[in-house]
Amino acid sequence: RVQVVESGGGAVRAGDSLRLACSASGSPYTDLSMGWFRQAPGEEREGVATISHSGESRWVADFAKGRFSIARSDAKNTIYLQMNTLKPEDTAMYYCAAGTESGYYGPAVHAYKYWGQGTQVTVSS
Repeated sequence: RVQVVESGGGAVRAGDSLRLACSASGSPYTDLSMGWFRQAPGEEREGVATISHSGESRWVADFAKGRFSIARSDAKNTIYLQMNTLKPEDTAMYYCAAGTESGYYGPAVHAYKYWGQGTQVTVSS
């Protein structure tokens, strides 16, 4: 059974930075496509940034471009989300997801098999 665990959320002020970490364990596969998603109260879950199993390809949401970056660690199935210049509208529960079919690494929520419990990010003005 694959377990996905996120860490690094918190409460910060606008303009601050946060780094989220995620590790997926228990997979029989060496590397999984993984990604970060977020969901604000009353809103649908949306993609933030995703990365292919090799780490060579990434997708980043328009609202995150220039502020957020995703990277893979050398450790198996571990990724990070560096978030800079945070805004109040970035406030949400941030989820890590892993495992897709055929190497897909895009923002489609339904494509990911395994999900973490989420880590809260709150940005005050």
